[in-house]
Amino acid sequence: MTASESNLENTSELDETVDEMVEVDLFSPSNSSESMTDPQEIISDHRGAFGEFGGAETGFLDRAFRERIILVGVAVDGATRQETETSLDEMALLIDTAGADVADRIIQTRQAPDASTFIGKGKAQEVLESALAHDADTVVFDNELSPAQQFNLERIFKRSALDRTAVILDIFAQHATSAEGKTQVELAQLRYRLPRLRGKKNFSQQAGGIGTRGPGETQLEVDRRRLVRKIHKLEKELRSISDRRANQRKASHRSPFSRVSIVGYTNAGKSSLLRKMTGAEVLIEDRLFATLDPTTRKYQLPGGEQILMTDTVGFVKKLPHQLVEAFKSTLEVSVHADLLIHVVDGSGPEPEAHITAVREVLREIGATDIPQLLVFNKFDLSPEVKQLVEANPGSVGVSAVTGHGIDDLIVAIGEQLRAGSVLCELFVPYNRGDIAASIHREGEVLSESSEESGMRFNARLEPDSLSRLEEFVIEVEQH
Repeated sequence: MTASESNLENTSELDETVDEMVEVDLFSPSNSSESMTDPQEIISDHRGAFGEFGGAETGFLDRAFRERIILVGVAVDGATRQETETSLDEMALLIDTAGADVADRIIQTRQAPDASTFIGKGKAQEVLESALAHDADTVVFDNELSPAQQFNLERIFKRSALDRTAVILDIFAQHATSAEGKTQVELAQLRYRLPRLRGKKNFSQQAGGIGTRGPGETQLEVDRRRLVRKIHKLEKELRSISDRRANQRKASHRSPFSRVSIVGYTNAGKSSLLRKMTGAEVLIEDRLFATLDPTTRKYQLPGGEQILMTDTVGFVKKLPHQLVEAFKSTLEVSVHADLLIHVVDGSGPEPEAHITAVREVLREIGATDIPQLLVFNKFDLSPEVKQLVEANPGSVGVSAVTGHGIDDLIVAIGEQLRAGSVLCELFVPYNRGDIAASIHREGEVLSESSEESGMRFNARLEPDSLSRLEEFVIEVEQH
């Protein structure tokens, strides 16, 4: 199956999701209760952010004002209340980053989600009452809602009902700056919107000629076709970008420089670390997902080797699959790295959970075999960072703000990269200064001496460099 056919098949699955969406009438006699509020009694002109209740086409939250949010968390699959509270704390940060305020939070424990509303009618009534009491604009769930559940909840609340995926997509839409980043975000948003389309019959869509008479097609079908065409167009653009990146990678593999990618949970301090080490002018904010577009800078290790360091997009628990798929061309920089610097916020509430979440995404993109150097950041903010370093042999504790531990990190990077290098002896004639410069640039020179007709080097070189300099190699140390 070709990539194009695969994409068409995936889109068809999304189309079928729309057709299969179950819209449960929660206000029919069989589903109503005396305590359920009549939807006609609810003010329906709220400034909600999604669906028929308002919102901009480019995002899910209306940033023309600070929306008031009711945050809902559901502990399922054996999750504890504390785990749910911690996840809601992160969700509150995401909402703040998106430009809204949490007015209230509600937690429920269930053995399994309710098929039609995720939380059940009774809890939905409680959320509705809270939304009315706080004059909330939107209800956000720290879980993933199906299109049917989202539709049913919005009918109950007469307000937008969003899930974690929608909020993260909204943040990405705000922070994408490059043409590629914007394309990736738009594709992810359209894939999210497609199974959630709603529409009414439009009887003027077809002319009255022979073979065309009938009720006409629904506006939903028109909108869906438009989205499918747009999705195909964006997928084609990203395939083109991916092809260009593949060609660039072929060229980079011929480069003498080792490639190092900085990965980690969002807001762990990756960009701050890149700036501290290389002086790169990158955006640094104490907000989630401040970096979406990768930044690469050249850096010289103390041994003389030069490396390429790349800052990448941060990960998060429950990272939407749509984003992993859409950002694969960006995330591939980690797949093809020689070393991953895995930055962890050592002052955070659950660093081990963040490590697990990042490694899960690395597994999803196929980067689990790349060597990792664990770096616990924010040493200046928490004494627990030292304990984390002791509990994880081979890791390094740093502060990207004060510079504490940066020297140790540089040494560790060099050692990790040299783990696959080869110790060798080379002799270079004096008239080949370019080769001498290459040895200094591409490897670690342990010693050098002048002789009558040239320079003798003892150095560590990567296998690729060793192959290019083969004619000047005298001896290679055998392991």
